[in-house]
Amino acid sequence: MASTPPPLPVENGHVSEKSDITPDSKGDAIESTSINEKALMRKIDSRLLPAVTLLYLCSFLDRSNVGNARLEGLLTDLHMTGNQYLTSLTLFFIGYVLFEVPCNIVLKRTSPRFWLPTMTLVWGTVCTLMGVSQSRIGFLIVRFFLGVAESGFFAGVVFYLSMWYKRDEVHFRVALFFSAASLAGAFGGILAWGIAHMRGVGGYAGWRWIFILEGLLTVLVGAGAYLFIFNYPDTAGILTRDERIFIQHRLQEDNDSVRDEAFNWTNVSKAIKDPKIWLYGFSFHTVALPLYTLTLFLPTIIRELGYTAAEAQLLTVPPYAFAFVLTLTIAYLSERSQIRAPFIIGCSSFAIIGYIILLTDHRPGVSYVGVFFAAGGIYPSVALVFSWPSNNVSGQTKRAVATAMMNSIGTSGAILGTQLYRAETAPSFYLGHLFAMCYLVLNVSLTAILWRVLNKANKRKESGIENHRLESLSENEWLGDEDPRYRFRA
Repeated sequence: MASTPPPLPVENGHVSEKSDITPDSKGDAIESTSINEKALMRKIDSRLLPAVTLLYLCSFLDRSNVGNARLEGLLTDLHMTGNQYLTSLTLFFIGYVLFEVPCNIVLKRTSPRFWLPTMTLVWGTVCTLMGVSQSRIGFLIVRFFLGVAESGFFAGVVFYLSMWYKRDEVHFRVALFFSAASLAGAFGGILAWGIAHMRGVGGYAGWRWIFILEGLLTVLVGAGAYLFIFNYPDTAGILTRDERIFIQHRLQEDNDSVRDEAFNWTNVSKAIKDPKIWLYGFSFHTVALPLYTLTLFLPTIIRELGYTAAEAQLLTVPPYAFAFVLTLTIAYLSERSQIRAPFIIGCSSFAIIGYIILLTDHRPGVSYVGVFFAAGGIYPSVALVFSWPSNNVSGQTKRAVATAMMNSIGTSGAILGTQLYRAETAPSFYLGHLFAMCYLVLNVSLTAILWRVLNKANKRKESGIENHRLESLSENEWLGDEDPRYRFRA
């Protein structure tokens, strides 16, 4: 019994550029084009992945550099208390969560080439404004709008990649793209250490230059992104006409990305009503809190171990570099084995060991080892969790909304996390570490439940109980992930 959709029309109705693939093209003989599939995929990888990874590196750098700025006098200059600083972190995630789904709907109704660079330009500008904020209230307002501006990017790129690659190919690409988060952490520490030496230049403190220079860098990258971000395969200028036809035929055998699916609210409703989408969301929720607390507070955690501010900036680099290597390694192994859940459980358990170390032994050297375990487990786990729906949700609108819902539900965990690492709990930060560890335990449990749900759904489809739903379908009709021929990847 097939696990993929039936052949679908190659026309694509959700981009503004005109496709040169006509209905007659779908009958063209692919063999005659002499296209080397592996070489074509390397070409696509080299044009798509560096571009979106660079944009996400800017995104994560601009949301997390506030942790570096704190060490350089942000709170003192803006007369902020520790709790008011935590409020600024919370406001970012409130804006992020509120606008996640609307932003992905805009992406579906416009095009990646317009929407992704536009978001980048906006949040780069907002990041720059944080550097010139003259009051506590102004900084809080700008921080909220940074969350709004960044809200649709991560989920949007995951949906975008799902329109280019087969189901089994998306996972590793998403993990590679997400690895920019750990790179941002590594580069952020080095950049903050270097930029902080500009204190006094132009009469500005070092923390202001961190926001200004990193924000301006994002603006430049965003402006250039209009040239190096492409739309979907049927109109992308990086492909020849024969390559477009080849990609269309390749994808129509595997997923719904070449289907001419117009936006409608019924498909939005399907995503909202699907219990599996909520399970994906809460699975991400339980790793998002540890992810963002580690990202936002790591410089402070390391400084409280007894290091200077400059040393703390530089000591954030090795754990992130370790997380980067593990993220790619685990993603590769997961893709090769076509297994998701066991790797997620293993990575989250690895991070739990790190928090046990942080909670039980407060010697600086030992605690620093605990940071490696925490970062090395959290980042691969997040990459695996977030790429899961791109393998298992069929229907373009449903997948776009599901990805946004998952990110919104997940990121709401970060809202709680921003309030956990309070100054009065330093240097042990017992409350924050304990919450992060408990959330990871919940992640292991939810992943096991989702693993069972997906396997049970597959067994039901394989039993033939639902085959009666196929009787009224035409040859090219497809019921999305509800179709009896569809199989979930667990």
